[in-house]
Amino acid sequence: MDQTVAMGIRRGITSRLTRGAAAEAAPLDAATAHAQVERRWELFLRWGPYALLGFTAVLLVATDGFLLTSTAERWAAAGLVVAGFALQVWWTLVSPRHSAGPSTAGAVYYGVRWAIAFVLSWLNPFAAFYAVLGYFGAERELPRRMVPVGLFGTAVTIAGSQSGGFPPGDRAGWLLFAAVLAVHIVLIYVFGQLALHEEKRATVHRATIAELEETNARLQQALDENAALHTQLLVQAREAGVADERRRLAAEIHDTIAQGLTGIIAQLQVVSGTADPALAEEHLNRASALARHSLGEARRSVQNLGPAALEHHALPEALKQTVAEWAERTGVRARFTVTGTAEPLHDEIEATLLRIAQEALSNADRHAGAGRVGVTLSYMAGEVALDVRDDGRGFEPLAVEPRSGSGGFGLDGMRARAERVAGAVTVESERGQGTAVSARVPLLRHDQ
Repeated sequence: MDQTVAMGIRRGITSRLTRGAAAEAAPLDAATAHAQVERRWELFLRWGPYALLGFTAVLLVATDGFLLTSTAERWAAAGLVVAGFALQVWWTLVSPRHSAGPSTAGAVYYGVRWAIAFVLSWLNPFAAFYAVLGYFGAERELPRRMVPVGLFGTAVTIAGSQSGGFPPGDRAGWLLFAAVLAVHIVLIYVFGQLALHEEKRATVHRATIAELEETNARLQQALDENAALHTQLLVQAREAGVADERRRLAAEIHDTIAQGLTGIIAQLQVVSGTADPALAEEHLNRASALARHSLGEARRSVQNLGPAALEHHALPEALKQTVAEWAERTGVRARFTVTGTAEPLHDEIEATLLRIAQEALSNADRHAGAGRVGVTLSYMAGEVALDVRDDGRGFEPLAVEPRSGSGGFGLDGMRARAERVAGAVTVESERGQGTAVSARVPLLRHDQ
């Protein structure tokens, strides 16, 4: 018999107590249930011997005169009961000073308790109720190599009691004692194997739980890293948006205000170099018109520094307002359409789509010479699409080379905006057939 056999009965009952504790304490975890079982065993091993010894004393008194036939036996039994109580009091005071593992004091306690139980069982077989304590706690109190010896001694005591008491009276009595002892040894072995199987299963269960906890911890760490990366990307997108706005404003100044100022200077130079009042008035009027136009462009550029339309409106309303204002300013017929179910999008997504729409409309005004423009916002599964179509003069997309010094104006700027939010911009155009600008971006909701 090895240590597993020695712990057989105790562990077999422990497994049942563990299942009972789990049923009572669900949804407590396995560690908590195991701790509860350990506390219950501590209580049993501390106070159980008092109860069993007291019950044995009651049985000894109840069978007095029937099994204890002499005064010497009565006094011996009484002295052993008192010694047992004294031993238990000593162990109750001493055991807290030692660890839960085996110790010299524990071995002394187990050995003296077995001797008292053996002699009491010799005097009265009913004392085996006290002797059964030897099956519990052996692995806590005895060194590993002594556990089988302690269990065997307990089996001898109980087998002797169950076979009629010590000593057996004849050959048949010894055979009965041997048979009962063999049954006890087999039961100890069987319980030991069951406990070994239960312990292996519990070990696998604990390992699985530990692996799941580690996996959950890694998953949570990955989620935290993803959240941090998402935040970092948003910060970078905002910084890139600021840079885009600077480039857009530079393009606006270059394409409108700067050109307007150049035209004003040219008109004033003509005025300063002519003596014809009519011609001077004509060029002054042109300079004044250019100044008013440039002032309007400056105001528009300032207003578009940030997506002001999104401050008080969702994307569909902001786009509708932008298209209407553009149509009123340019005199070009424009229509705005929404398809799918509109829902709040992430701020960066809405700002990106609005800026792309503004740039596409601006290009249509400056270059297309269109008579009609259609803007469509489409909400689809996992994607949002913005399409801007005009019936203008069109161009050859492949012939349009990126402006290396522009910083991303025009089509390049729209593509850069979309790519920063994992989107894309495609352009379809043909000379005399108009232009279609299509932007596709992920559908990221406002709370994502």
